[in-house]
Formats: sequence, structure tokens, C-alpha cells
Amino acid sequence: MIRPLETADLEAVAALWLAANLQAHAFIPAQYWREHYRPVRGLLAQAEVYVYEVSGVLQGFIGLDGDYIPGLFVQPGAQSRGIGKALLDFAKAGRPSLSLQVYQNNTGALRFYQREGFVIQDAGVDQDTGEGEYTMVWTA
Repeated sequence: MIRPLETADLEAVAALWLAANLQAHAFIPAQYWREHYRPVRGLLAQAEVYVYEVSGVLQGFIGLDGDYIPGLFVQPGAQSRGIGKALLDFAKAGRPSLSLQVYQNNTGALRFYQREGFVIQDAGVDQDTGEGEYTMVWTA
């Protein structure tokens, strides 16, 4: 089930954010993600976030800022089960286009977004990490 983030979800969502980033971005020092945990937790409480849960257990979430996706995360042990696709389809519903950024070295996410119809629009460098990233766009 996909539903809006509730206050009671905040700890689980923040923990998922950290676990997924550590797993997907091994090319970035783990300390970077740990240092950003508290600020991101605070931002999550104020953002438009939708969670995917099964039997009351959080499996993933997506953040939206208009037509921009600041983040899509699935529990490392629950990946490749259609959760990310379901969250992305939820975001696509009723929107003519979406955009996001993905690290160039995150090849799994890059393939996933390409499979879901996103195309690379631009390439750049993330100022915080120094890592290459792509801006990707999906159009209905």
C-alpha cells in the first residue's frame, strides 16, 4: 500500500534513507551519509513523501517536490520486487513529466530509471560529493 508519510513513520523512513544510501553509494564515504542523517530527517518531516508498506512494515518511499523526485528508496532486502516501480508509477500518475538526479556510479539505479522511461538530459558533478551525476527526465 502506498500512502502519505505520517509522523510515526519518520524514524523508519530516515533509517531506510541511511541504509539505502550506504548500500547503493559505496563509492561515497559512509561518513558523508551519517553526517547528513539528522538534517535529512528534519527535511523529511516537512517534505511531500509517500511510503510503501506491506503488513505495516515500511518497504520504501518516494519524495516529491512538484515534478522533481529528490529521492526514491527501497529497503536493501526488498529491492527487485516491484516496490520502486510501484512508487514511481504512483509519482507518474497525473504528471506530464518528472525529473531526478542519479549518481553516474549508481549503475543499478541508472538502469532502473532507464527501464522506466527516463532519459539522460544532462551530466554534471554533485558539489557536495564531487561525484558525477545525471539529470534524467521522464515525459508521459
